[in-house]
Amino acid sequence: METINVSRAHTTLDLILFRRFGATGQSLLESVLDANPGLARKGAELPIGTVVVLPERPATVSPGARPVVDLFG
Repeated sequence: METINVSRAHTTLDLILFRRFGATGQSLLESVLDANPGLARKGAELPIGTVVVLPERPATVSPGARPVVDLFG
């Protein structure tokens, strides 16, 4: 687990997750809210000084083979 301390105004949880995990961060929103009771009550923009506990980086799953679609064949 990693702990983040909000130090700038207009910081949102989505922004923290995007900066830390990239595009996969949005899928972690529910687990972050579970790990931080009361965080949702603080509003969309987190107050300066808010402490947010982030989960570990999820294991990357490589996508399986996808069938090729031929539009003109």
